[in-house]
Amino acid sequence: MSSPQSASKGDFGRRPYSIDWPTIGLAVIIYSAFLVTTYFHASIPWWLLLPMGAIIVGIHGSLQHEAVHGYPTRWPLANLLIAGWALWLWLPYGSYRRLHLQHHIDEQLTDPLRDPESNYVTAAQWGEMGKFHRTIRMAMGSLAGRFILGPIYFAVMNYIELGEALVRRDRRILTPWFWHVFAVAGILGWVIGVCHMPFWQYVLFFAYPGTSMALVRSFAEHRWAPNHNHRSAIIESGPFWSILFLYNNLHVLHHLEPGLVWWQRPARYRETREELLAANGGYLIQGYGELARRHLLTPKEPLLHPA
Repeated sequence: MSSPQSASKGDFGRRPYSIDWPTIGLAVIIYSAFLVTTYFHASIPWWLLLPMGAIIVGIHGSLQHEAVHGYPTRWPLANLLIAGWALWLWLPYGSYRRLHLQHHIDEQLTDPLRDPESNYVTAAQWGEMGKFHRTIRMAMGSLAGRFILGPIYFAVMNYIELGEALVRRDRRILTPWFWHVFAVAGILGWVIGVCHMPFWQYVLFFAYPGTSMALVRSFAEHRWAPNHNHRSAIIESGPFWSILFLYNNLHVLHHLEPGLVWWQRPARYRETREELLAANGGYLIQGYGELARRHLLTPKEPLLHPA
């Protein structure tokens, strides 16, 4: 679990490289599957197209997560060109990168004022919400609510932030949207103009369920605990979810060694499992089946932050 003392936290687990070819190969597979599936969508029955689209967009979200952490290349612009195509349409890659790197300040994990990926709210935030907003947030406390309502909720909140940034002329928020508009235009040009897939169909079979799949991963990654090292989970999952999430279900490992590339995480986890469980206070979930049995319709924890 150690790293060179001269390394920054973001370099923990990072190996010397210029191009990480396994991640390049993964990107080729994802985009090939996307192009083929959208091009031949009319020949694929809806009950098969839906899970295919969800998996493609979901794993592409995991690819974007790897790009945020410096893979497949050492050059951020190259990673943007490789992974920055928002197949889920709603979130600019640059915004995700900024927010996710802020999330990796572990001392701030779960703090609704400082952790942009926190599932909690403060009492003041709760008091400012209308009745409808409160109902949505409470419903999203369960796995089913997050899966069904999460994509539209986070998209709406994202566009509200965009509108406010336009009024304030906030370049920090607005700049990522320049690439995002170009990327989305390219995606929809292919989907609608070349593949002749209606926009609603792409949203229904690809963008929306793909975002839902990504939100399953973030549902139980963190909980509040006095010791910030105890706030990140381990979910010991089977091959499907592990590969879909590129082994970020081993989440405490990712927070302790954020520079460790996805395909090295399983071996690293096997080597250090007991140390990791000691580090995170035994926050262990035995797979997404257990998570669904316990929290499909039941909130995982209170919405108000305990501290």
